[in-house]
Amino acid sequence: MSCLASCCASLTCGLCTSVASGVTRSSARLAYCALFGVSLIVSWVLREVASPLLKNFSWINTSDNYSKEWFQAQAVLRVSLGNFLFFGLLALIMIGVKDQNDKRDSWHHGGWVAKLVIWVLLVALMFFLPNGVITVYSFISKFGAGLFLLIQVIILLDATHSWNDSWVAKDEQKWYIALLVISVGCYIATFAFSGILFMWFNPSGHDCGLNVFFIVMTMILAFAFAVIALHPKVNGSLLPASVISVYCAYVCYTGLSSEPRDYVCNGLNKSKAVTTSTLVLGMLTTVLSVLYSALRAGSSTTFLSPPSSPRSGEKKSLLASEELESGKGSAEARPVSYSYSFFHLIFALASMYSAMLLSGWTSSSESSDLIDVGWTSLWVRICTEWVTAGLYIWSLVAPLLFPDREFY
Repeated sequence: MSCLASCCASLTCGLCTSVASGVTRSSARLAYCALFGVSLIVSWVLREVASPLLKNFSWINTSDNYSKEWFQAQAVLRVSLGNFLFFGLLALIMIGVKDQNDKRDSWHHGGWVAKLVIWVLLVALMFFLPNGVITVYSFISKFGAGLFLLIQVIILLDATHSWNDSWVAKDEQKWYIALLVISVGCYIATFAFSGILFMWFNPSGHDCGLNVFFIVMTMILAFAFAVIALHPKVNGSLLPASVISVYCAYVCYTGLSSEPRDYVCNGLNKSKAVTTSTLVLGMLTTVLSVLYSALRAGSSTTFLSPPSSPRSGEKKSLLASEELESGKGSAEARPVSYSYSFFHLIFALASMYSAMLLSGWTSSSESSDLIDVGWTSLWVRICTEWVTAGLYIWSLVAPLLFPDREFY
């Protein structure tokens, strides 16, 4: 058995070394995304098996009153802290990198075997920290997760505007028709889904005024987006308005489905499968937003590019970005194509958000089988929806209020 374990360990190390050595400059961002995805899987797995394991650690199991949910949150938070430290340290190290002649540029793209070892060590060491450190990190993570949600909203706004601009730039009738069809389809989906939310979260015979308020507000915001975007004085478009409307409806659903299962106005209070699907959608949204920020960093979002980057003032395709990174450009000292420091900061904040998602924002739940359930989760989602609406409306009216400033 020991010989078999030794062989398996040797093969695993060889595989990791082979994969790490195969990471090139152009695939480095995807490699960081893959590492982040692995950390989510590790967190999820440890959450399911944490209770019996952590009970054997005397420095963690310091009381007989700890519940299964508490041990699950401890496992998730400790993995998250190791992940946060890994990406946070990289973000600090990469501050000020402006061109590819900087030695730190090679650190960002290479040394993957060492990075994997450091990441594993950091995650493992977190399980030897006292509970007080994890309690402090849990408190800070709430604010870090909120900041990540804000960045996620900005990324969504950037994506919708870029999508709309790219199709409008083609200046062909078929693309205008496609824009109209997708926009109308999104609005139909928004209001149809809102109607379904009324049936799920406003059961007859109960006073569910709070749920009704949330759903009606979502519908009002969707209507307001279209009115403001199509106003003659506003340089808006229906596509971003419709996509943001669908997103707000989805966020409203995730918030309402996070209500406690014993709440009479939660029509899904007997469906544990819905909780799992909501978690999967939330994790998928997190991964996709991180992927988007990683792959499009500097190519469409100017705040991701350092001042020295040629893309800080203009948009270029992702292919051009990869050519710039892989050294296919000129032989001169090439500026970096995106901010390495901000890139890693995105992952550090996403680590905090994923921990809050898996631990239900560290609020107590009536069952360890329920993930991301409770009033805290509800209000986080609803506030996210309202902030999204506020930022989108601001992006439309700001040029009118401050005509002398450039917003794009």
